[in-house]
Amino acid sequence: MIAVLDFGGQYAHLIADRIRRLRVYAEILPSDTSPRRLQDVEGIVLSGGPASVYDPGAPPFDEEVLELGVPVLGICYGHQLMAYVLGGEVRPGGTREYGVARLQVLEEDEVLRGLGPSETVWMSHGDQVVRVPPGFRVLARTPDCPVAAMGDPERKLYGLQFHPEVTHTPKGMRVLDNFLEVCGARRTWDMERFLEGIEEEIRRKVGGRKVFLLVSGGVDSTVSFVLLTKVLGKDRVYGLFVDNGFLRKGEREQVERTLGTFGRVHTVDASEDFLRAVEGVVDPEEKRRRIGETFVRVMRREADALGLNPEEWVLGQGTIYPDTIESGGTRNSAVIKTHHNRVEAIKRLLEEGRVVEPLSQLYKDEVRRVGERLGLPEDVVWRHPFPGPGLAVRVLCSDGKGFPFPEELSEGVEKVADKFGLEAEVLPIRSVGVQGDFRTYAHPVLISGEADWGTLEEVSTSITNSVEGVNRVVWELTPLKARRPMRATLTRERLDLLREADFRAHEVLRGWGLEREVWQMPVVLVPLGDGGETVVLRPVCSQEAMTAQFAKLPLEAVREMAEAVLSVPGVGAVLYDVTHKPPGTIEWE
Repeated sequence: MIAVLDFGGQYAHLIADRIRRLRVYAEILPSDTSPRRLQDVEGIVLSGGPASVYDPGAPPFDEEVLELGVPVLGICYGHQLMAYVLGGEVRPGGTREYGVARLQVLEEDEVLRGLGPSETVWMSHGDQVVRVPPGFRVLARTPDCPVAAMGDPERKLYGLQFHPEVTHTPKGMRVLDNFLEVCGARRTWDMERFLEGIEEEIRRKVGGRKVFLLVSGGVDSTVSFVLLTKVLGKDRVYGLFVDNGFLRKGEREQVERTLGTFGRVHTVDASEDFLRAVEGVVDPEEKRRRIGETFVRVMRREADALGLNPEEWVLGQGTIYPDTIESGGTRNSAVIKTHHNRVEAIKRLLEEGRVVEPLSQLYKDEVRRVGERLGLPEDVVWRHPFPGPGLAVRVLCSDGKGFPFPEELSEGVEKVADKFGLEAEVLPIRSVGVQGDFRTYAHPVLISGEADWGTLEEVSTSITNSVEGVNRVVWELTPLKARRPMRATLTRERLDLLREADFRAHEVLRGWGLEREVWQMPVVLVPLGDGGETVVLRPVCSQEAMTAQFAKLPLEAVREMAEAVLSVPGVGAVLYDVTHKPPGTIEWE
């Protein structure tokens, strides 16, 4: 077994997932797990995390773990922690690194065996190791990070500043596989056994009760619904599909057709309830909170109307692991955004043991594999992810005042963009991002001028890495005539506008046969403009949503998409999000 010690990193669970894919069992344990409990494991991984190792409030850790003689791999924060406690030096980096970086391999050693002299890796950090501890050698570096990998083969201790567990480090699995070879780990784990464990957990948690499940028609809730029905039987699972008014065009009819073939589903139109709940709300976190609480109220109202005895029923949810980790659901993790299935009412039900979440330890790609094993149709399994609050978190709201920023912020982004022959401007709005395992709420930057995808990726990375107060970069596809924010809240009219823009953008994506090329394509309504609102296209490539790259679609298709969206009455400009995750989240709220 490999023990993954969790220091609150956004990717902690992903490390365990990747190790399991290499057929080795991995288990996540608290950062302060005692050395005695770890003395019989085959290897230990120290995860990333949002803290700084030199902070007084850093997560607790017993340094004797590094003296057990068991191979240890530190990743990001874990790499810094290893250096710090063993006598090296860690301090804030002169340049932050978020997203793509070029790794220069100085020495292959055991863990970097099979890598070339230069490799693409994925970074997300502000601090860095500047001096390795006694006995360690520097194995790799990047232009902005002097110690991107270090190792002490005698003690089998290794540290990586980059993230091998994410799909955007192409040879990351090779690195993890090398570490498992160092550990001499047994390859006995498989997904079939894991699925059997999930089914046993469902039976144990539900007991003799029945499950009342909120279903959206998305991959997560559909797989949860079918899995629960398979394990418990159709008579013990009841699906409630809530039309919250935040659905995409034609979505209600599609969901009813799909779910009706698998079990019992009841539909309720609660759009007025939800619109009343968010009326006049501008703050994105408040919006999410109210939507989550309204879901609970509607669920309870419908359960009462159906005569469901609360003592005989538990709530089912399609929660997956990124929902939990981004909501600050592990001890040391930071809140990136509050998910609708983690509001206070749901937390109380969880504490009471009245919630079953069969997929809560899985990522989206694993959920899809479970869906395939359950025999779900391909168009259901590979449907683009869609957030529980729906279009509500893709309609940005504003009080009309915007968010001011210092002149030096403008000067900083202009200076970077000028090196690429482009113009840059800070926008007076904010969006959610994730930088160094922390949630950020910062300004997007508008880039104008002709450029190819490679240049846009480079300028985007340079701006978000070097300019504080920025977490996202967008490219101007059609002229943005007015930069000032409009007073705008969440109304049926704005939702209808986005519904049509979203529909036309996805029609073009389908027409070009690009639906499977992207993980998902949020279409976002931003209250910027004069006589028409701004739409942002956000197609991304990912596997598990914890990291993502902006999709480099054919420019001809992008131009056609922009024209289609601009033809919607009420749309004044179209932009394209050229930000990776990190530093920007996939959604804008």
